[in-house]
Amino acid sequence: MAVTVEELYRNYGILADAKDNLNQHKDAYQAILDGVKSGPKEKRLAAQFIPKFFSNFPELADAAINAQLDLCEDEDVSIRRQAIKELPRFAAGENLPRVADILTQLLQTDDSAEFNQVNVALISIFKIDAKGTLGGLFTQILQGEDIVRERAIKFLSTKMRVLPEDVMTKEVEDYIFTEIKKVLEDVTGEEFVLLMRILSGLKSLQTVSGRQQLVELVVEQAFLEQALNLADVDNMDRLLQCTRQALPLFSKNVHSTRFVTHFCDHVLPNLSTLTSPVAELDIQLEVLKLLAEMSPFCGDMEKLEANLTMLFKKLLEFMPLPPENMENGENTGNEEPKLQFSYVECLLFSFHQLGKKLPDFLIDKIDTERLKDFKIRLQYFARGLQVYIRQLRVALQGKTGDALKTEENKIKVVALKITNNINVLIKDLFHNPPSYKSTITLSWKPVQKTEAAGQKRPSGEELGAAAGSTVKKLSPLPRRDARQIYNPPSGKYSTTISNFSYEQRGSFRRGRSRGWGSRGNRNQGRIY
Repeated sequence: MAVTVEELYRNYGILADAKDNLNQHKDAYQAILDGVKSGPKEKRLAAQFIPKFFSNFPELADAAINAQLDLCEDEDVSIRRQAIKELPRFAAGENLPRVADILTQLLQTDDSAEFNQVNVALISIFKIDAKGTLGGLFTQILQGEDIVRERAIKFLSTKMRVLPEDVMTKEVEDYIFTEIKKVLEDVTGEEFVLLMRILSGLKSLQTVSGRQQLVELVVEQAFLEQALNLADVDNMDRLLQCTRQALPLFSKNVHSTRFVTHFCDHVLPNLSTLTSPVAELDIQLEVLKLLAEMSPFCGDMEKLEANLTMLFKKLLEFMPLPPENMENGENTGNEEPKLQFSYVECLLFSFHQLGKKLPDFLIDKIDTERLKDFKIRLQYFARGLQVYIRQLRVALQGKTGDALKTEENKIKVVALKITNNINVLIKDLFHNPPSYKSTITLSWKPVQKTEAAGQKRPSGEELGAAAGSTVKKLSPLPRRDARQIYNPPSGKYSTTISNFSYEQRGSFRRGRSRGWGSRGNRNQGRIY
């Protein structure tokens, strides 16, 4: 027989007046539990009354929780929200992990207000027992349905940062680290990025040893001990994602050596045949930018000479010889090769950084003819640079503020930064013996406050946000004597102005549900 609103209020009154003798009125509480089988009004009252007296009837604890769960799954969204709002009142003692597990499963709702209510409820029980709440969350991450797993990971990645320090204790952070290591045994690319974001935000991992632990996790995911499988796009995707996650962790004490070595051994030799995991991504430039960013943090290398040789070889590929028909510095009309400035900036910088560790490389390890050939290429490139730098400075002269924010001028600003960087590095290599003392800021990186001694501080016009865009060949500017030594080669820049926007565009292969291969089957359906 269905319970009425009047009966619910009467039984509520009995329990409210009983005070210390509540356990003698088990029938009254059972009647309130039966309210979940009645109409909408009765259900709303039951959702409020059941948790109020829950702790007084331990023998009915399972029945009470199950009754509340029935309300959490009701067809009426207002009833569900009310039941979810009251769930944290059941989170005491051994019941808390179960409540956390239930709330985690409820994250799969498509109703925004209900979803927000679940988030609020989870945060509230986090403050009661963080470790117990995490137990429920990680149970679902490891065993739950895909949608629940996805939303639980996103919940942790967004909410952990706002929890107070008295909640996020060392013990809690250690537990998170242990559990995430389990999850990382089988993840997609997107999940990996989010999980690393969680770990990187833990206070206990901000030390040198903590960052080293994070690097070790990334190394395991990157499969650096394996050769690059060019036929598997996911393999390249994994390497890119892992390298991007490792980059912020590198420092003078946490080295990038294994990543740099892997890139030199397996990626650079196959640079021209790499397949991009994202259609609009210039995979070659992305790889070279990552290598350049890692190179300053490289420690002692067993294969330093071999790595420098590979970088030297790639530099030669992107630094052409002058056309054979140039006489007395003038072009006879043959089409000149394009100078790929964005690529060369990355390769020169990486070579410059590793060259510091073996400063005699160009003198002792490269034969005279190859060195002569290299310097001819450098000189040709440098001459082209000078023309471009002059043209770009004239084009940007007098422009400030909004004028520099147009798409065309953004490209020119970046182009100027790239060409200035290459110019500085080439000057170093032209010293006898070659020098590796100059310091530059890569064109897509924020400008450092201090620049190397003796290096010209860039003006506002020279500062760029990223690594360039395809620039049409600029028409040569007339010289005072109206005589052009030669027409500068056309330059090539990346079309990307943003700073490594690949990660934001998508973390795993399109058209597939899982980025790094499918994971094993997990339990499906309600497991309350």
